[in-house]
Amino acid sequence: MEHVDHILIVDDDREIRELVGNYLKKNGLRTTIVADGRQMRAFLESDVVDLIVLDIMMPGDDGLLLCRELRAGKHKATPVLMLTARNDETDRIIGLEMGADDYLTKPFSARELLARINAVLRRTRMLPPNLTISESSRLIGFGHWRLDTTARHLLDADGTLVALSGAEYRLLRVFLDHPQQVLSREQLLNLTQGREADIFDRSIDLLVSRLRQRLQDDAREPAYIKTVRSEGYVFSLPVQLVEA
Repeated sequence: MEHVDHILIVDDDREIRELVGNYLKKNGLRTTIVADGRQMRAFLESDVVDLIVLDIMMPGDDGLLLCRELRAGKHKATPVLMLTARNDETDRIIGLEMGADDYLTKPFSARELLARINAVLRRTRMLPPNLTISESSRLIGFGHWRLDTTARHLLDADGTLVALSGAEYRLLRVFLDHPQQVLSREQLLNLTQGREADIFDRSIDLLVSRLRQRLQDDAREPAYIKTVRSEGYVFSLPVQLVEA
C-alpha cells in the first residue's frame, strides 16, 4: 500500500485547525487535529506522524516548549512546522533554535502551508544519512570528540559535556552525516533550518562560527569545519560510529 503522509495539527483555534485539516485531506494527506499539548502527547503515545504543524501561541504549554519537548524525546526526528500570529524575527529564530524545521506567520493561505509542508517533507528525505545510527551505536566519533545523538550533546576526550542548541546540533549532524563532502550554504540552510527567505541567507555563516567555538576550532586554521571559497563548507575529518 502506498504511504500517505500523516500530518498532526496542534492549534487551539478550532476554526483554523479544522480548515487546515480539511484542506490537507482534500490534497491527499492524512490529518489529525488536536487543540493543545496535552492532546498532542496523548495522541503521540499511540501513533506516529510524518510532520507536526504546531501553533506557538497556545494557552498552557506553548509551541516553543512543546517543540523543545519533542526534540528531547522519542519524536525528535519528526519534522515540525511552527505557526504564530507574531511576525517578529526574534521569534522566528527562537523557533528554529528550539528545533523547528520551518516557520509560517498567521494569517497564511492553506495553499502556502501545503507547499511548506511538502517542502519540509522533501528536505527531510532529500539526503539519506551516510551513517546509520543504531540503538547500540548512538555515539558518533570524530577527532577527540563524540556526539551523543540521543542526548544531543558533545563529549570531549575527558568526557566533559558540551551542550548544543537545537540549531547547532542539526548543523553538526548534517556535517557528520556527510563528512568530507563540500556542502553549499543553500544545502546547509535547507537541511538545518528549512528556510528559503533571504533574511536567513547568512545565518549559516553565524551558525558555523558558533559551532567552531563549541568545537574549539580555530577559524583561521580550522581542523574540523573548513571554508571552501565560493562553494560552502566541508567537514574535513573522518567520522565513525562508537559503540555505547
